[in-house]
Amino acid sequence: MPDISWNLALWDQNYDWTLEGEEWSSWWGGSEAQWFGSIYPRIHRHLPATKVLEIAPGHGRWTRYLLQYCESYVGIDLSGQAIDACKRRFARAPQASFFQNDGISLGDAPDGAFDFIFTFDSLVHAEMDVLRQYMPQLLSKLSDRGVAFIHHSNFNEMPPETDNPHSRASSVSADTFKELVEACGGQVLAQETLNWGGPNLIDCFTTFGKAGAHGDWEPVRIINDRWVDEMTIIRETQSPYSTLPSHHGGLAHAPREPGTLYKGARALKGLIRKYAG
Repeated sequence: MPDISWNLALWDQNYDWTLEGEEWSSWWGGSEAQWFGSIYPRIHRHLPATKVLEIAPGHGRWTRYLLQYCESYVGIDLSGQAIDACKRRFARAPQASFFQNDGISLGDAPDGAFDFIFTFDSLVHAEMDVLRQYMPQLLSKLSDRGVAFIHHSNFNEMPPETDNPHSRASSVSADTFKELVEACGGQVLAQETLNWGGPNLIDCFTTFGKAGAHGDWEPVRIINDRWVDEMTIIRETQSPYSTLPSHHGGLAHAPREPGTLYKGARALKGLIRKYAG
C-alpha cells in the first residue's frame, strides 16, 4: 500500500506535471468547475479565513482559489518539485509561503494560527501510521475556532476483494479517522463518504475542529453514492460557463491585489452582523 517513499517517488520523480494537475479535474470539466461546483459548496462556511494551511498543494490547483479568501497562506508538500512550481506560479502573491516537508512534519506552520486547514486529493494515499503522526499536529495548528477539511481514504470499509485502482490507503476509514480525531483531542463536525470513479464508497471528507470549540455540535454523517453523478452534472451543465470570457479575468487568474476577496467577504460579513441585530 502507499507509503511516504511511494508518494515521494511518484510525485517528485515519476509524475508528468505538464498539465499541473488539471488532468485530475477533467471529470468535472476542469478545476474551475470542480472548485465552484463541488469543493467550494462543502467548505464555504469556513471561508474567508484569516490564515489558511494547505497540505500537499501540488502545483497549486486549489491554491489559486484559496489565496483569494485569506490574508495569509502556507502550503506544505512532500515534493520539492511541487514546492518550487508553486513558488514560481504564485511569486506575485506576497501572502503565500511554501515549504517542503518529510511527509510527516508540519513544523514550518506555526501552532494555533490557522482558521482553515485544507487538503484534497492527497491524503487519500496516507495510511493510518502517517495520519497518526499528522493528526496531533493538525489540531495544534488550528486556531481555537479553526476547522480542518481533510480528504482521506475510506477503503478500510471495503470487502477484502475490492479492487483498488486509485491506490487508496487500505487501513483508513471514516470510522478510524473519526476515532483518531477524537483520541487526539478533536471534534468531528461532518463526514461524507463517497464513491470515487465507481460504485464503492472508497473516499471520505472529514471536517473537524478542536474538542469543545463548536458547542454541542452533533456530527453530520452523509452517505453519498452519487458522487459520480454529481461530477457528471457539473461537467455537462456547469463547466461550459468556465469557458466564457470575463472582463476582470475571473477567479481562475491571480487577483490584482492579494486577498481582495478575503477583504470584501470580511466586510460583507461585518455588515450582515451589524444590520442583523
